[in-house]
Amino acid sequence: MKSRTIATLLTIPVVTALALTGCSAGASGDTSTGAGGTVSVVASTNVYGDIAKTIAGGAVDVTSLMDNPAQDPHSFEASAQNQLAVSKADIIIENGGGYDDFMDTLRKSAGDKATVLNVVDISGKKATAGDDLNEHVWYDFPTIQKFTGKLVDALSAADPSQASVFTKNAAAFTADLTGLEQRTADLKQNYAGEGAAITEPVPLYLLDAIGLVNKTPEAFSSAIENGTDVSPSVLNEMLHLFSGNAVKVFAYNEQTSGPETEKVLAAAKSAGVPVVPVTETLPAGKDYISWMTSNVDAVAKALGE
Repeated sequence: MKSRTIATLLTIPVVTALALTGCSAGASGDTSTGAGGTVSVVASTNVYGDIAKTIAGGAVDVTSLMDNPAQDPHSFEASAQNQLAVSKADIIIENGGGYDDFMDTLRKSAGDKATVLNVVDISGKKATAGDDLNEHVWYDFPTIQKFTGKLVDALSAADPSQASVFTKNAAAFTADLTGLEQRTADLKQNYAGEGAAITEPVPLYLLDAIGLVNKTPEAFSSAIENGTDVSPSVLNEMLHLFSGNAVKVFAYNEQTSGPETEKVLAAAKSAGVPVVPVTETLPAGKDYISWMTSNVDAVAKALGE
């Protein structure tokens, strides 16, 4: 588990007070109310909230607790409104893998009554010997295929009258996912083995699918992800990737930055290495498919497509 996981700063007395005053404050995040609104879905991030809306259409209420694309997800603070939303949820979607542990706290305080979809668990991915699990599984299209199936099952169980709608919407969504998988497979045919560098392992599943080899010193990406200092020797090793022409693309997490990452970004630009900005949450004006299509297109362009 990473030390820089999303924080929970929530006190039960605040939640209780909110409930006793009629809960006048709505749940923070992105909420969509459909006709009837009998099923409530709460997702830890707008990535999963968007997928839930795509599959459910207007048949359910969807709340995303993290929906600000300008926010560093690692500094997210759960609120009393978040607790209220979780307490009313029929289905809870969490990433898992240590990424959004605040969801465990929220749902345990709510009584743990909802159906819980933990995407890392659904993925079947495990940490390997000597390596931490890369919990950013929403960049892994096969995982999202599996998650979509589980989501359809959960939605259909909660509202059987809409099961055919959920199934139809899911079929269109997974067809788009399959197209993205084919695109990455095509790129792999041409670029497998090329070097890539990252600030954090956010996009690694996507880069792996294209066959790119992560050349980033593990100590660098680990320090950036955990919010710790990068040693001068590790920073120099990272910078040498660009001056030594070891990589063809640099994937830079726009939502977390600091002196070390800015220095590395400048080095990449100076060396003429194409920079691909990535984010952990859904950017404004995008849905999951258009977002991931843009990411794949950006990597392809950086590689010379």
